[in-house]
Amino acid sequence: MTKRSAVRWVIIGLIAVATVINYIDRNALAVMWPEISGDIGATKEDYALLVTVFMLFYAAGQVGFGRLFDIIGVRLGFALSIAVWSISIALHAVANSILSFSVFRALLGVSEAGAWPGAVKANAEWFPARERAFAQGIFNAGASIGAIVSAPLIALLFLAFGWKGTFLLIGALGLAWLLPWLIVYRAGPDKHPWVSEAERVLILDAPVDAGPQPPAYAPGMRELMSHRQSWGIVLARFFLDPIWWLFVSWLPIYLAETFGFDVKQIGLFAWVPYVGAMLGSLFGGWLSGRLIVRGWSVHRARKWTITLGGAVMAPALLGAVLAAEPAVAVLTIAAVLFGFQVAIGNIQTLPGDVFRGSSVGSLAGIGGLFAVAGTLITTWLVPVMTKQSFAPIFILVAALVPLSLASIWWLTGRIERLDRAPAQD
Repeated sequence: MTKRSAVRWVIIGLIAVATVINYIDRNALAVMWPEISGDIGATKEDYALLVTVFMLFYAAGQVGFGRLFDIIGVRLGFALSIAVWSISIALHAVANSILSFSVFRALLGVSEAGAWPGAVKANAEWFPARERAFAQGIFNAGASIGAIVSAPLIALLFLAFGWKGTFLLIGALGLAWLLPWLIVYRAGPDKHPWVSEAERVLILDAPVDAGPQPPAYAPGMRELMSHRQSWGIVLARFFLDPIWWLFVSWLPIYLAETFGFDVKQIGLFAWVPYVGAMLGSLFGGWLSGRLIVRGWSVHRARKWTITLGGAVMAPALLGAVLAAEPAVAVLTIAAVLFGFQVAIGNIQTLPGDVFRGSSVGSLAGIGGLFAVAGTLITTWLVPVMTKQSFAPIFILVAALVPLSLASIWWLTGRIERLDRAPAQD
């Protein structure tokens, strides 16, 4: 019996590490903003502008890198993405105005966007359906771990080196990641020299003697979006992703304004909610895969796991409105992010469940574009709705949860592999 290798798990592990670095980089500005804003004379509205600039270019990067990954592949796509974002975060050290910060946030947004369509494409190429959600959970857990370690790490680096030195140091992390990535990711699973025949059969989900397989259905952009499944996936992200980004972009500001925290106190508290997110990433992926192993269809396992995440998320958001103590607030937000990651990890596997080949990265990128569009709306609303407290914005995003679930249940239809264009009336 041929021994099964585990190259696919090494690949997703490296991608998860890249995601840790991704979140350290993007969270650095939020954690150090109370000090940076004083140095450059900036306001809360200026911060909202920087978030908007980042998200606009992040949206463009989602679509651009989604298509680019389909053209040049996962290996070179990730190398290009992380090299550019590492250089761009290091350049924050020379910023001295909202204009210069905007330029570097734009470059960071475009390049960091590559991680998500790249991970979805790698997941679809390297994992069979029963392992795909758990692999996505590992990747998403990397984002949560990055958010966990970023607040205390950035606070410690800030106290030792100031905000300029901190940006330089975290920029070096991504560049250091490139070497093991280029060594390990030598080819796809069908040609990788380290992949055993047993692992190759598992990944490709076909017997050794199956013979030549027909080419995968790979629609172009217009045909891709003619499927109801595509619209259900991207609209689910449009409604759901603003919840994650509300806390990624505004949690340090929320703690500073609601409880009077400084940078050191933010570092002590802001990591706690992301422990919930990490656990949700792993649990949601494990649960979906476990249900499939027990005989559930991919359609049923994905939809019910996503629904469970929503059932945790919405009540916890409303509970955060009532939190009067910082410890209660961060624990409640941890429950929010737990539910979010249970749901989003399974939503993000859907492009790989429905399509194969050169369409997966493209649909993941379009989903990222819609996610950013929804996030921009809430970003613009935050300064207006939080003049007295953050309660109104928490209530608003809680109302988005059932809209996302409706997109999955009623618009997406049946989650199954598509092998042809939709029938025309």
